[in-house]
Amino acid sequence: MKYLLSLCCIWLLISCQDEKDKETFLVGNAFGTEYHIKYFQEENYENQIDSIVNQFNQSLSTYLPTSDISKINSGDSTIEIDDSFQKVFRISQRIYNESKGYFDPTVGVLRNAYGFGEDKPLKVIDSVILDSLRQMVGFSKIRLTEANLIRKENKNTYLDFNAIAKGYGIDIIGQFLESKGIENYIIELGGEIRVKGKNILKNKAWLVGIEGIQSQLEDRSYTHTLKLKDEALASSGNYRKFRVDSLSGNKYVHTINPLTGKAEQGDITSASVIAETCAEADAYATTIMAMGHEKTQVFLNRVQNIEVYYTYLDSNNEAQEFMSVGFKNRIVE
Repeated sequence: MKYLLSLCCIWLLISCQDEKDKETFLVGNAFGTEYHIKYFQEENYENQIDSIVNQFNQSLSTYLPTSDISKINSGDSTIEIDDSFQKVFRISQRIYNESKGYFDPTVGVLRNAYGFGEDKPLKVIDSVILDSLRQMVGFSKIRLTEANLIRKENKNTYLDFNAIAKGYGIDIIGQFLESKGIENYIIELGGEIRVKGKNILKNKAWLVGIEGIQSQLEDRSYTHTLKLKDEALASSGNYRKFRVDSLSGNKYVHTINPLTGKAEQGDITSASVIAETCAEADAYATTIMAMGHEKTQVFLNRVQNIEVYYTYLDSNNEAQEFMSVGFKNRIVE
């Protein structure tokens, strides 16, 4: 594992203040992590961005008991979902269909059972319990009505858009900045990134780093540097997101296979996706982690407008990597 690359993406910031370039740099809290935003305009929009985050949480945060999604998960069928919820639902539905079920926002009940959600993990997850939990999983069992209400075939199905919501949240912050006439910006939130235009101070494309698996939270190190313009980058990996059961010794990883219900490490160890929107990049990165190497290769022949890099273990348990041509072309040597 020490030779594998992780793909938690953090942009390579160079702090520099120049009044004539009207640079603004914001730091704040959102979606359980910290955001960093740089744009080129004097106006400070921190309060407006915090308001956007709060409104988004009220719609889609499973960690907020009063949110719309929490009420729906609790059985309230009268909630009329807002525009953000509708768009996240429809993007999820498309990628669910494209991936033939490997991207599935109804795995929340499984994530909770394995101890990656709000609930305590189940003490035992045997085949009988797993089969029971899987009856609640399946995005095809949920529909959005014309009145913007959520209807579930199984009342216990638990919606969890955490594999796409943070990316979409970054997108709506970017759209807000663009509505204010800002043409050059970079947004980083929890390692996911959206950029527009270029770095005015350097008159170059925005640069972002791909983090190595041995990189420490307090001391980041990078394996590749990418140049991005008018696109987004998101990553997924199980190098930090896993749990070892204290009784059985079983290792459960954060990425769950929706088709089997298992939280076992697959052959892909980390994945990074470049897409037009951060929501799509976020969702596709999760999809690739769940699919595995062989199915991902077939999947990439069907899906357009994304660039991909992932690391995986081959049949000899040797570390390998795959990089699409477009991803490779963005690497700065």
